Amino acid sequence: MRAMVLPRFGGPELFEVRDVPMPTPGPGQVLVRVIVSGTNPVDAKLRQDGTWAGIQLPSVIGYDASGVVEQVGPGVTDFKPGDEVFYTPEIFGNPHGTYAEFNLVPASIIAKKPPSLSHEEAAAVPLAGGTAWDALVRRMQLRVGETVLIHGGAGGVGSFAVQIAKALGARVLATSGPDNLETLRKLGADVVINYRSEDPAQIALRETGGQGVDAVFDTAGKNMIPSLPATRPGGRLATILGFNGDVSAFYPRNLTLHGVFLTRERRRLEEMSVLLERKQMKPLVERVLPLEKVGDAHRILDSGHGRGKLVLTVGKK
Repeated sequence: MRAMVLPRFGGPELFEVRDVPMPTPGPGQVLVRVIVSGTNPVDAKLRQDGTWAGIQLPSVIGYDASGVVEQVGPGVTDFKPGDEVFYTPEIFGNPHGTYAEFNLVPASIIAKKPPSLSHEEAAAVPLAGGTAWDALVRRMQLRVGETVLIHGGAGGVGSFAVQIAKALGARVLATSGPDNLETLRKLGADVVINYRSEDPAQIALRETGGQGVDAVFDTAGKNMIPSLPATRPGGRLATILGFNGDVSAFYPRNLTLHGVFLTRERRRLEEMSVLLERKQMKPLVERVLPLEKVGDAHRILDSGHGRGKLVLTVGKK
């Protein structure tokens, strides 16, 4: 099968088109013919140095896919060849990434593709959408009438977070650079903040009458400590990136901090599918590139200033 192989860790120019053996599904596994592969910032981190995740070179990476079931292994009864599915495979120690024509994956972590979504849209959802879902719905348990500050609201995870928060009935304050403010408005943000010329914490305090927001979600990094003064006592904060700084303010104000790293499961995909089918959550697909242009996608990922999601066409529909 055709795959984009990473021969060594380093820059985005390293990917090579190779013909690699097609895997065979074992017990509980499914072989998926990949139609579209998603890309994510974690892909770029693994390309640069994936030793922390047990990536052994040469390797095929990639952690989002929408495709069609090709074969099922022994014991798999809930999927059959021809089913359209979407999913995000495991990262740690997984030699079967989605930058390839076929992908081997446990049946327990895939779900039926929402019928209303194209493969391009579906491939953009699982990792980024799932991360936003876990942060807002499962971890911080955002509720109707609450106010949330979302840092990086126009990015892959952030664009889903804005939509999910609105669907939950929250008031959304979201940050971006000046080029993406209109994108935030279209996603449904109630207050848009240009982080380059405005102080998000000051605006959050102004918009809440000095009380502070109920929740903060940082998808961009370096925003946890600056957001503390704008978080009400008893509030919750979540981040998908590490941070440094003085956290002593958490204790006297009874703040809760959630570190979010996505686990893989079918149930979350099925939960999100409800909003996807209702059009309350729509993937923001910024660019569609052919698989062989994965290096171009990674250059955009490396910049850290992308809008929405970049996806790669792999196979025929």
